[in-house]
Amino acid sequence: MGHKLIKPVMSAEEAVQNVKPGSSLMVGGFNYAGVPYTLIDALVAQGTADLHLISNDTLYANDQHPEGVGHGQLVVKRQCRKVTASHIGLNRETQRLFNEGLMELELVPQGTFVERIRCGGFGLGGVLTPTGVGTIHEEGKQVIESEGKRYILELPLKADVAFIRGYKADRWGNLTYFGTGRNFNPAMATAADLVIAEVDTILKEGEIDANDIVTPGMLVDILVLKGDGYYASRT
Repeated sequence: MGHKLIKPVMSAEEAVQNVKPGSSLMVGGFNYAGVPYTLIDALVAQGTADLHLISNDTLYANDQHPEGVGHGQLVVKRQCRKVTASHIGLNRETQRLFNEGLMELELVPQGTFVERIRCGGFGLGGVLTPTGVGTIHEEGKQVIESEGKRYILELPLKADVAFIRGYKADRWGNLTYFGTGRNFNPAMATAADLVIAEVDTILKEGEIDANDIVTPGMLVDILVLKGDGYYASRT
């Protein structure tokens, strides 16, 4: 999809049709905050599988929520072939599927995770970080020495599609964020071929002060109003 000046406003069901089997999918959020729940619920209902999920965490799946919360549902329902994340400790299905060889898992230190996304978004070849040097995380990676210190070369992360959660949008696709919803969302908006933004409000062109814009509209392809699902309506 080309970057149109006036962004199309779609239902979540229409928007997620752009996610095809085998796609890589970035999902914004940190724990409960900043998660595009309406888009995720629509994708779960659509049943698209064989996904590579790239997200900070896989939210929850436990005795209280065996069906999973947010994008944790994609794991529970076996819609992911691979997960790249920083934290999986609160989703028992992520752990079980990996341990049983049923899903690939790439664990990435959180700072490294977001820097790899920034590299993907800004066309950089990677980032040098001391995090993980001398540990199992170093295995299979290129290590570079500079000024007497060793660094791991971490490669860029990009995706076919990104689901991000904004607060306000205008019809040009410019986005603002609310509170801790401004976590991984702005970075992910730079690093995907197709960016779908779930927002509370869609304003007319120019109704957002330019000084308040965090994600410029040139990065956004589709706008979706958040729904009234249990989690979407509370965040």
